Amino acid sequence: MPKAVKFDKYGGIAVLEVREVPMPVPAVGAVLVRVKAAGINPGEAGIRTGLYRKFSTTFPSGEGTDFAGVVEKVGEGVTAFKPGDEVAGYSHERSSHAEYVAVAANQLTPRPPNVPWEQAGALFVAGTTAYSGVRATGLKAGDWVVVSAAAGGVGSIAVQLAKLKGAKVIGLASEAHHDWLRKKGAIPVTYGDGVAARIRAASGGAKIDAFIDTFGGAYVELALSLGVVPDRINTIDYAAAEKHKVKAEGSQASANIEVLAELVRYLAEGKLEIPVAKTFPLAQVREAFEELEQRHTNGKIVLIP
Repeated sequence: MPKAVKFDKYGGIAVLEVREVPMPVPAVGAVLVRVKAAGINPGEAGIRTGLYRKFSTTFPSGEGTDFAGVVEKVGEGVTAFKPGDEVAGYSHERSSHAEYVAVAANQLTPRPPNVPWEQAGALFVAGTTAYSGVRATGLKAGDWVVVSAAAGGVGSIAVQLAKLKGAKVIGLASEAHHDWLRKKGAIPVTYGDGVAARIRAASGGAKIDAFIDTFGGAYVELALSLGVVPDRINTIDYAAAEKHKVKAEGSQASANIEVLAELVRYLAEGKLEIPVAKTFPLAQVREAFEELEQRHTNGKIVLIP
């Protein structure tokens, strides 16, 4: 029997288990995929702990949205894919942290051969979140934009998408990640005390036009202190967004196959890279989330079933 990550109650990493489950059966219009790589995301940890109870959870619950893999079987009415096709996709049912996943065919896009499995499988949530942030702040050529947690799973993609818009990017990150940011054309700035002065110095005194916060905490206040207007601040911190009337457009604002296909195309064309910090076998899902929840990685952590 195939295996999948499951948990029976809200809690810490210890509630995660890898169990044998029945083979998923593709319904009409759906496709069964053998998973080759599946990204993990902070939001999944929040759902597991009960922090995001607005997302209804039925126990035992599965886990995971992102994945890439090989089509194993297609359901009735599916003509866009056939067994053996290589795809990237997403699940709406928290089921991608598994050896096999069944999803609607319109949640899949072809994986070009030159796109690594790990990058394709970790793309959807972080990629669409970053895409939303860039779109929400209305970036255009010549704008100065600051990206917080600029080397993280979402921030690293936001930096690159902002550069594709022609923006001048200041990336907040620890010194360990400054070289990577420079290679992507961003100006790295260390976060922490005195960061506002360092940002102003990095821009040469030019006005900061936009701020993409991919970390939370006090970054919305920092953006406002830099003179960024609320309409050009996007954050993952919903409480801060409500308090300061800034934007909080996350992955759901861009959660569609058209955006995923566009991001895959950027990967294939060499315009985008999904940095993969570390991979773990499915059996080590707890260790993978331990690594994720430290929030200091450059890029994505990926499960390899």
